[in-house]
Amino acid sequence: MLYFLSELSQQVNVLNLFRYLTFRAGGAIMTALFVSFVLGPSLIDWLRSKQGRGQPIRTDGPKGHLITKQGTPTMGGVLMLLGIGIATLLWADLTNRYIWIALAVTLGFGLVGFADDYRKVTKRSTGGVSGRIKLIAEIVIAGAAAYAITVVNTGPANHALMLPFFKEAMINLGILYVPVMVFVIVGAANSVNLTDGLDGLAIVPVMLAAGTFLIIAYLIGNLVFANYLQVHHVPGAGELAVFLAAVVGAGLGFLWFNAPPAMVFMGDTGSLAMGGALGVTAVITKHEIVLAIVGGLFVLETVSVIVQVASFKLTGKRVFRMAPLHHHYEEKGWAESTIVIRAWIVAVILAIAGLATLKLR
Repeated sequence: MLYFLSELSQQVNVLNLFRYLTFRAGGAIMTALFVSFVLGPSLIDWLRSKQGRGQPIRTDGPKGHLITKQGTPTMGGVLMLLGIGIATLLWADLTNRYIWIALAVTLGFGLVGFADDYRKVTKRSTGGVSGRIKLIAEIVIAGAAAYAITVVNTGPANHALMLPFFKEAMINLGILYVPVMVFVIVGAANSVNLTDGLDGLAIVPVMLAAGTFLIIAYLIGNLVFANYLQVHHVPGAGELAVFLAAVVGAGLGFLWFNAPPAMVFMGDTGSLAMGGALGVTAVITKHEIVLAIVGGLFVLETVSVIVQVASFKLTGKRVFRMAPLHHHYEEKGWAESTIVIRAWIVAVILAIAGLATLKLR
């Protein structure tokens, strides 16, 4: 919205600032953070009054959670969605179709998560919405987004999967492009969802991944930088830097209230939305494989669940004491703060590795 003020720059020179992505990205971070700080206390109080005993705690999870997590409200993801939505609409170029696709996926996955959280707190059950129904809804949203991206991006690599570490190397997926991209978006959303099990565990890696893709979007959206780095140029993708900046700002604001001991949980409302946001931006920027590197922590958590389930079904034995992986370390006696901070360290290392793919070609 404020981007259009740049059209008045001939009359007022200072308004030319609104043309610059860096300035608007900074504005988006601060706006999302401000929205979180202003609305956070009231929203948390409202959620607590409506939810009573808070998020239902799984009885088959770590026993300590029945004591330490009991009574904490969920659906805190609503706060992040408000911050992201307001900041993006305020600072982004709203004629850019990638912005609307990214927002639609984020809000769409957020609504799926909200329905799941709502059912859990109203039915006082950890079951929520049927897994099959959730998956179908996610596939429909991701499929519509993947198709829309192919319509917007009409370049030669439209249906291709770009390979990191190689100059302009790609795999042409043809008719398989949309299904593969659906897998990327849905997989990213559910990986973040599985990781969200301890106070602050998921949100910091989400912010690190969003910050990494903010840089990637800015660079591949700029023809000069893309040619210098010898990466595929995606016209218009640079505007996603504003959207991703809003994700970072909203994440910082949420972390203020989610820091141990958490005042609120993001719930599926937040985890599915944040994962969907990362997945769709990876698809738009043609850095789907790099997402697996940057979001390696989410991948590890997901793989631990797959391995645990497969091992138990095939052999009757468990590989981990409990899955996802962070619960395994809880069962080994690690303090929650130790697990969370070490996970953050791993996420930082993976974010650096993901950025390195831009130059190592």
